Amino acid sequence: MNLQDKHIKDWFASDITDAIKGGICSPKEIAQSYIDFVRTIDSGIDAWVQFEESVILKDIDEGINQKGSLAGVPLAVKDVFNTKDYMTQMGSDIWKGFTPGNNARVIDHILWEGAFISGKTVTAEFAVHHPGKTKNPVNADYIVGTSSSGSAAVVSSGMSPIALGTQTAGSTIRPSSYTGIFGFKPTFGLIPRTGILKTLDTLDHVCLMAKTARDIETCLQAARVRGTNHPFVNETLDKDIKENKSIRIAFLKTSTWKHTEVYTKDALQSFISELSKYQEITIQELELGEELDLIHENHNLIYEKALSYYFKQEIENHPDQISEIFKEMTDRGQEISTNTYHEGLRKQVNDIKIFDNMMLDYDFIITNSTSGIAPVVGDQQEPPDPCLIWTYLHAPSINIPLFNGPNEMPFGLQLVGSRYSDLQLIRMAEYIEERFIR
Repeated sequence: MNLQDKHIKDWFASDITDAIKGGICSPKEIAQSYIDFVRTIDSGIDAWVQFEESVILKDIDEGINQKGSLAGVPLAVKDVFNTKDYMTQMGSDIWKGFTPGNNARVIDHILWEGAFISGKTVTAEFAVHHPGKTKNPVNADYIVGTSSSGSAAVVSSGMSPIALGTQTAGSTIRPSSYTGIFGFKPTFGLIPRTGILKTLDTLDHVCLMAKTARDIETCLQAARVRGTNHPFVNETLDKDIKENKSIRIAFLKTSTWKHTEVYTKDALQSFISELSKYQEITIQELELGEELDLIHENHNLIYEKALSYYFKQEIENHPDQISEIFKEMTDRGQEISTNTYHEGLRKQVNDIKIFDNMMLDYDFIITNSTSGIAPVVGDQQEPPDPCLIWTYLHAPSINIPLFNGPNEMPFGLQLVGSRYSDLQLIRMAEYIEERFIR
């Protein structure tokens, strides 16, 4: 393998580490290849807030761990993570030029395994709804999705093989579906959140994006908490995975099914029909139940209340630099009483318990990632979908880029697991990838 055989945009993270450990190329050659490619393509995508050749090459010259699991791999970072060598501006002019002086903990975890930061990617204002400048690399006539838009576009276009995103509602799964990549939201708290923009304590997740499920697993193993200081994770995450056991899957339509496009419904039904032909697979249709059908309403309640609290200073001191959509959300949040907010949090805890009990009968859930393909530019309203349900329930979920809709635009299947079944979930995604994609 060499750079001439396969364009750098098509390399997986595993290709890079194999090439470096095999002495085929150096980290500096890898970095320079990505720099050259980004310079030729990003003007039509606008995925980066900062992409600094001098910073990349300085980090390479200072040395990386060439024996690590991510040796020489570029890591694109959503601009809500603290970074020592880059600004952290969170999609807001209020924080323009802010330099935190340190890396978020998850970034250091990944850098210890040999990766280097390739730059900071565009995000929505405070990682909420007001969109950034990024264009969809599949077709610029369609939106990318909001919060993790830059990270999704960077991976989809091949400007970086892996990227960090976040999700408080659907900010990783949704743009991953719209751009045709794997997007993974882990179990709540599995990846540390120290040094990252906070919007809501019980909903913020650190997420991963890549072009293959294998790279998602490698990156998760580098990023996640582990060891006796995290006893529950330590005791539950690395359960044995038996290759020949039966796999019990629930097909879940959720309360958002009525908003789902006909072609999405047809694609899901066709896939389920094909998957059920495998002897080890059992698929049963399932409903969430009346209690969990209210998740969207309660999510909005606790989300908007938290935004009105955490961004009170920005709203009061810089009202002219806040978008209308953010003002509307925080205005509604200010009308919610503290008692009502606490009731919402108690409901979330109870809903998680209901979900945990439901998942005792299933290994995985299959549902849609989005209602269909990305909306066209100018129609920024994204139809309701199931993404925020799994965020709210703290369950791991992954977008698998299986389908194409109108105009050959991608959309994904969403695979969900029980809490702390993250590795099993990713390996099931690999199972699907091997049989239906590659």
